[in-house]
Amino acid sequence: MPSMLDFVWVAGAAFAAGVVNALAGGGTLITFPVLTAIGLPGVMANVTNAVALCPGYVGGAWAQRQDLVGQAHRLWVLVPLGALGGVLGASLLLASGDQLFRALVPWLILSASALLAAQEPLRRWLLARHGGTSNTPANAALPIGVAAVYGGYFGAGLGVVMLATLGVTLDDTLNRLNAVKQVLSCVINFAAAILFLNSDQVQWSVAAVMAVGALVGGSLGGRWARVIAPARLRAMVVTIGVSAGIFYLLN
Repeated sequence: MPSMLDFVWVAGAAFAAGVVNALAGGGTLITFPVLTAIGLPGVMANVTNAVALCPGYVGGAWAQRQDLVGQAHRLWVLVPLGALGGVLGASLLLASGDQLFRALVPWLILSASALLAAQEPLRRWLLARHGGTSNTPANAALPIGVAAVYGGYFGAGLGVVMLATLGVTLDDTLNRLNAVKQVLSCVINFAAAILFLNSDQVQWSVAAVMAVGALVGGSLGGRWARVIAPARLRAMVVTIGVSAGIFYLLN
């Protein structure tokens, strides 16, 4: 059973993750190391983190609902694939066990950190692209399905992966593609969380504290968007992620 100090740590980490996700993305790179530091096994830490951060995904999708107008044809194709991939990834996580997951964690975290570091150059590249793609959602089906499996398994850096995939396979503005990304991220996380609810891997007291912290952090992060430079925050999270990845690699 976590101590009172542990709850303070996870609440603070979840709050920071909520702020970071609202401004730059990559909140899992903060919360996951804290959960393992307080003694949760790797799989339980990842599962608890996924369940606790679900409300934040709903808020992100709701905030961009206006950019979803006229995109129903895409969502009808991609949302079921996202849900299926999320369930498959979550199933793989539960089946893999702690030993395999802990072996993969350093590489997953380092990969997510690299993706987050490349987020701004990737955004500029996507904005500069003109044509060469199609508006047929079937073009994005397979890569989105693969990204969804990753999201159900671990999820750090999922937003960057999803946006890059949509930008390469569909021809539209970045804002509209980002709105689709928000919905898909929400669906993938919730699909995985539903499967996790039937496992014994959720530390409920920790998840409840984290959910509150993430909601407050996300709300304030949205308000702070004009005064906090996302690039600096992103650099801080990347530094944390790389440090955590190296730590797990050496231990």
